[in-house]
Amino acid sequence: MTVMVEPYRERAARVAGADLWTRTAEGGDFRILPDGCMDLLLVDDGLVVAGPDERAWTGSAPRGTRFAGIRFGPGTAPGFFGVPARELLNERVPLAELWSPNRTRRLLDRIRSAPDPATALDIEVAKLVEEPTDRLISYVLRSVRDGLLRGTAGVSRLAATVGLSERQLHRRSLDAFGYGPKMLDRVLWMNVALDHARTGLALADVAMLTGYADQAHLTRDVKALTGLPPKILLA
Repeated sequence: MTVMVEPYRERAARVAGADLWTRTAEGGDFRILPDGCMDLLLVDDGLVVAGPDERAWTGSAPRGTRFAGIRFGPGTAPGFFGVPARELLNERVPLAELWSPNRTRRLLDRIRSAPDPATALDIEVAKLVEEPTDRLISYVLRSVRDGLLRGTAGVSRLAATVGLSERQLHRRSLDAFGYGPKMLDRVLWMNVALDHARTGLALADVAMLTGYADQAHLTRDVKALTGLPPKILLA
């Protein structure tokens, strides 16, 4: 029997700010980079939750293993799974460990009985998601994306702006994202930098464009978070 290996595909999901992706494993190890997100994975016939990662995560799967996933935007998944993000940091756990086995089985049965399980995953998750109401999550993300946390005083400025102590802000961020605002900033901006580098832009220009002190700073940060320097990672 010939196993057809499908390329990685991704599109916007029905849940706001989330993506639906599919992939068939080629066999062997694969590297997942930290991105500040949490995923609900359909792996063959099981549902697995992938928590936020601090460092690159290396997994393996036999050739032909089929994956589909909903990648929630940073800070939006804890309400859906019912646990703080900090409890799932660097973890992969069956959904049935977070929800009741019966609830998980009903969701899985609806997905597996559909002609296209990936589309069914997208539809069923959208039915269950409630819109987040924590404005702090949106404000922290906007501050990160606007570059307001770059530099030594960024976190203290953000805490003062939202009327929290730095400790309170850190605790709220751990619950929402799995890590504090400074780590979130490092992870999200590393991904922005890698996206620019994938276009062929020189690393020195990428560093300047994305707020790193220089190319050496960018290289150190990418290696610390992924285990590889950017030139090898991108190759």
